[in-house]
Amino acid sequence: MKWLDALTENSARALARRTTRRSVLGGLGSMLLGAASVPLLPVARGADLKRAGAPPNAQADDPSSCDYWRHCAIDGYLCSCCGGSQSMCPPGTDMSPVTWIGTCHNPGDGKDYVISYNDCCGKSSCGRCFCNRNEGDSTLFQPGRSNDYNWCSGNAKANIPYHCSTARIVGAVG
Repeated sequence: MKWLDALTENSARALARRTTRRSVLGGLGSMLLGAASVPLLPVARGADLKRAGAPPNAQADDPSSCDYWRHCAIDGYLCSCCGGSQSMCPPGTDMSPVTWIGTCHNPGDGKDYVISYNDCCGKSSCGRCFCNRNEGDSTLFQPGRSNDYNWCSGNAKANIPYHCSTARIVGAVG
């Protein structure tokens, strides 16, 4: 073990000849500050989660079902139960120009799609086929990915009420 003692002593003496105490303390402080800031860096937290998609018992062909594959991030009444469709608002309502988005897996073709959830505004709430699936939902400080926001407030008319939500396919992923 004398060789380890000698190696350590020689290394410490060589370091002491080349550096000052201030530079060693400054380097140590920089390293600690850098290590403390690592949790603040942005990361893809969703990368480790299972893909947002339909549950195993999904009814892939029934747009009026909450288990329909396009509804993976929806929160509201389904327009397909309220006189509209997946991409059209019911008569007497207007589609909100602002939206939230989600990525849903279609079990029919095995592909992922970007879905735009637009609220239809202008009538009181439909009250039928309420669906609240929050897969991939984020906190409200990222409103484009949050479904807990009054999206009718972006409409040209002030204080316009919410009626139902559509689930339009915007494009395929990949």
